Amino acid sequence: MTALTLDVRDVTKRFGDGETAVLAVRGVSLAVQPGEIVLIMGPSGSGKTTLLSMMGALLKPTGGSIRLDGTAISELSESRLPDIRLRQFGFIFQDFNLLSALSVLENVAIVAELAGLRGRAARDKATTLLTELGLAARLDFLPEKLSGGEKQRVAIARALINDPTLILADEPTANLDSKIGHEIMRLLRSIAKEQGRSVVIVSHDQRIRDIADRVLWLEDGAFKDIVTMATDPVCGMAVERERAVSAEKDGDTFFCCSRGCREEFLGGLREDGRADGRQPHGWSRLAGALRSRRRRASTTQSDAS
Repeated sequence: MTALTLDVRDVTKRFGDGETAVLAVRGVSLAVQPGEIVLIMGPSGSGKTTLLSMMGALLKPTGGSIRLDGTAISELSESRLPDIRLRQFGFIFQDFNLLSALSVLENVAIVAELAGLRGRAARDKATTLLTELGLAARLDFLPEKLSGGEKQRVAIARALINDPTLILADEPTANLDSKIGHEIMRLLRSIAKEQGRSVVIVSHDQRIRDIADRVLWLEDGAFKDIVTMATDPVCGMAVERERAVSAEKDGDTFFCCSRGCREEFLGGLREDGRADGRQPHGWSRLAGALRSRRRRASTTQSDAS
């Protein structure tokens, strides 16, 4: 059984006492697997940021427990929490929170230095990471010279520099236009899946649903319903199982974003299947073949136009 990255059990947060007490989070439980992206949505004042702050050891819960990689961080002393936050969490904020007097490289390297990596090694690691994120030409720029998307990529590099177990993002696309916001979300999904890092996002942005493995709705401090996500085997898009078009095969259910993808999926099964109904290459290879076929068709249409 895979160990959980994050295990939140019956967590409560109360502010104040007596008649003026406010219960911001009410008995919330959540388990996050390695490489999983969980999106928490809800109206303003629903407790999203309070819950995220407790997950990130920025705020102590009033009740319940929070475990990160098996360690009960909710029970640790205040003196131990700064090191936990520095080494095991990566934080991505709505307003980027870059240091205006430091260059792009310095904004990222300083976090590695705080974790004990020496100057040259910290700068080399930061340079490699920023280059991978497409910022090689911006290393010496100050934040004021960057676009919104570039600032958020710097923030992502800063969040990743100490190889965190868990990435926590608070409204990461709020200050970005639609195109850049989508690029940032695709980048986060790639990081989660390729590096096996868990990501928890709180946001009002409906666009983020496309990259999430699960979508949770928080209202009045408690989860009201859970939306289960699946991946379209043809186009790779994340879809809500409850709203998706489904296809059945040998007792398995597959979920597609549209009837077109469903027909292409079923058509691919018929075309690539054997007479006895068995699949020669396995489901993952078939899905990959279908996606490649769609890309080739798209390229052919583009060339023709």
